[in-house]
Amino acid sequence: MKREEKDVIIGEIAELLTKYPNVYITDTSALTVGKTNQLRRLCFAKGVKMLVAKNSLIQKAMEKKDAAAYEGIFSALSGTSALLFSEIGNEPAKLIKAFRKTGNEKPLLKGAWIDTAVFLGDNQLDTLATIKSKNELVADIIALLQSPARNVISGLQASGGKLAGIIKTLSERAA
Repeated sequence: MKREEKDVIIGEIAELLTKYPNVYITDTSALTVGKTNQLRRLCFAKGVKMLVAKNSLIQKAMEKKDAAAYEGIFSALSGTSALLFSEIGNEPAKLIKAFRKTGNEKPLLKGAWIDTAVFLGDNQLDTLATIKSKNELVADIIALLQSPARNVISGLQASGGKLAGIIKTLSERAA
């Protein structure tokens, strides 16, 4: 591979690192071409960008973007590496788990960089799958804030119905 080709790949990876806040490094070795294509289709359907590259080029792209930030994940760059880029932090983990349920042992999670946090090893997959996205957290906060207001309104409506019933009963007795 010529130097110019390497520079293009490094630039492409660096651009994806800028665009996506979350990146997973996986081991897809031993997957057949058919299984790899199946994984790519699943990634496309879930909005996850998949890219296979040499570890040295991946590391150079990470160093080009911000060497200090990505330093913790460099140890995951060994063997065959496929990168999964995503806007949502837990989407690639859910995708990997779903793909494994179809009878595949791979891809294995080697490492993940989620909004500046580093996760190393396949044993972190369950943790990553349960991380809530920013939108899910905002929805939870809104639900928590709305809950007391709903309780007050519900209480007022229930009390209003009771009060109306009492007044009706008293008016019928008076008549």
